[in-house]
Amino acid sequence: MHFEFAPDFPVTDAACSLATGKPFAHWFQVIDSAGLASKRREAIQHIYNDTGRGKDVWWPTTIWVEFERARGIVQRDGRAEGYNICCTKGFKQTPAEIFVHLASEPALAKWVEGWSGALVEGTPFTCGPCKGTVGRIRDGKDLRLQWQSPGFGVTDVEMMFAVAAGKTTLNVYHKRIATRDEADGLRRAWGQALERLKPLVG
Repeated sequence: MHFEFAPDFPVTDAACSLATGKPFAHWFQVIDSAGLASKRREAIQHIYNDTGRGKDVWWPTTIWVEFERARGIVQRDGRAEGYNICCTKGFKQTPAEIFVHLASEPALAKWVEGWSGALVEGTPFTCGPCKGTVGRIRDGKDLRLQWQSPGFGVTDVEMMFAVAAGKTTLNVYHKRIATRDEADGLRRAWGQALERLKPLVG
């Protein structure tokens, strides 16, 4: 996969003020004043509403993660929650029919370009400049990876299916990402990978 670890927008006070009308410190105070310092989802929704409900939650989420960093907020494992991205693609095929493209090294490498490593739990892999370990594999259900991009910390990937109205959606969740640079870079890379998968599935 092609990785360009750069944010969609600069994570600066100037850029925040331009996009939302206020700098980070203002939004941090809004979160504190609203009693939302321990309520991630509610805080992001609150900022989203205050900023005029734009086309996405890029800035509200960024504000929250910067707040999380500034306040030293971490989860039980000692890591911040950070950014969680999700890329999706819909298919007419069943999960079992799609899963064959996730189940072996040659099949996965056709759309997750640069992949090298057997699809066996506990086995190390590389993907271009990135590396990690294969986690849980449930045939026709999901695939989990522990991932590390170069220069960044360990993150978590989960590929799983959802079925509704005769359509299967493959969701790629990449979680616990510390910075906007990495989050936006991974979101773009996974989106491109799913575009490559689509014609392979048929």
